[in-house]
Amino acid sequence: MPSLRSRLRSSLRARAIATFGRRALAAVVYGVIALPLALVGFFVTLVGLAFGGALSVTTLGLWLLAATVRGALALGALQRGLARRLLGLEIEQPGGSGGEAGGTGVGPTAILSWRRGILLDRTGWRAVGCALLTPFTAVFAYAAVVIGYVYGVLFTLHPLLKRWNYNTVHSTDGSTHPVSLEFFGYQLDSWPRWLIPFTAGLLLLAVAPLLLRYALGPHRALLTVLLGPDAATRRIRTLEETRARAVDDAAQTLRRIERDLHDGTQARLVALAMHLTLIRELVTAGAEPDRVLTVVDTAQGNATQAITDLRHLVKGIHPPVLDEGLHAALTTLAADSALPVTLTTDIGTRPTPAVETIAYFCAAELLANATKHARATAAAVDVTARDGVLRLRVTDDGQGGALIGAGSGLTGLLARVRTVDGTLTCDSPPGGPTVVTVELPHT
Repeated sequence: MPSLRSRLRSSLRARAIATFGRRALAAVVYGVIALPLALVGFFVTLVGLAFGGALSVTTLGLWLLAATVRGALALGALQRGLARRLLGLEIEQPGGSGGEAGGTGVGPTAILSWRRGILLDRTGWRAVGCALLTPFTAVFAYAAVVIGYVYGVLFTLHPLLKRWNYNTVHSTDGSTHPVSLEFFGYQLDSWPRWLIPFTAGLLLLAVAPLLLRYALGPHRALLTVLLGPDAATRRIRTLEETRARAVDDAAQTLRRIERDLHDGTQARLVALAMHLTLIRELVTAGAEPDRVLTVVDTAQGNATQAITDLRHLVKGIHPPVLDEGLHAALTTLAADSALPVTLTTDIGTRPTPAVETIAYFCAAELLANATKHARATAAAVDVTARDGVLRLRVTDDGQGGALIGAGSGLTGLLARVRTVDGTLTCDSPPGGPTVVTVELPHT
């Protein structure tokens, strides 16, 4: 019985937090202020567009239109801030001029350039569209707050507020008198009947967070689409990021190659040259054969190690086994892995060398992570190529908990994959298993 009571208490506490917790109350505040803010923005924008359009043949009309667009941008920035603080909705900056076109000058030319940049900026007109549409989506959130929270509280507290929860009835003689709440013709003014509004109020409060969440869905979608960057801007940003990462990756690769050559191969070749010089001097001086052979063995060892270092260096740049195809390269990789690896491939047309290289290095990095960090005992690599997409899936039975962007090597793999417009997803719940899926364009 105590365990049942404790579970019931925990359930009630969780429900109370869900209904009146910090996040729930923040959503309620947003639902209350979103509609008035949207209505003010709607009427100001509509009036500005109407007068600006009517006077557009004059300079005043153009300035009024520019001011209206600039006001819509300011309203959009305010809505983004409120959505971020109260709803936890992160909307990226849309980009565009935002009223900053025309440089930093203050002369007539700069002012005209500012107006022209405002009127020609797609971001500004998308903000105008958002200002005209938000009242139609914010009204759902406002209604959810009123129905779920306001009426929920009033009905729940009806036994205490019964003196105020009444309807005014007009008599035939013109007088008025209050009548308590009614339910199918029965007045809810006595003890057993109070349970009806009390129970209805509790049910409304219980479903209020869910109701508000669904009511905010259209509003959140509208803000994200119109106040965030459009598809072209997102594409440009992605290309800029991937280009920067590709340049950084190339620079790091060159520095690594230079360091490996300088610290490893170059040192061994210098030692080989010194030993060859010593051998020449020994032979010229008529030294004993055993002494000469000892120096020859040392020189031979340096030469062999230099060749091995060069092979490892070349393998780090482009594994020679990839020349035989991705299936052969992954088979060799699975055989050399410290874990038992099950490999499954279904590749029809051979991918491009760039895609093969990225897929190979992704598989190598993921298997290395499974061995060193995940404490896995087995792994599986599945590669398929269908519908123009090469899909690489690496699964391990390790401890899980891997996250992209948490300081792991997955961030670097994501940057490498995005250079060819690929994607990388990670499903790694605590306790495992970890499933990392890489999708690359395959043409």
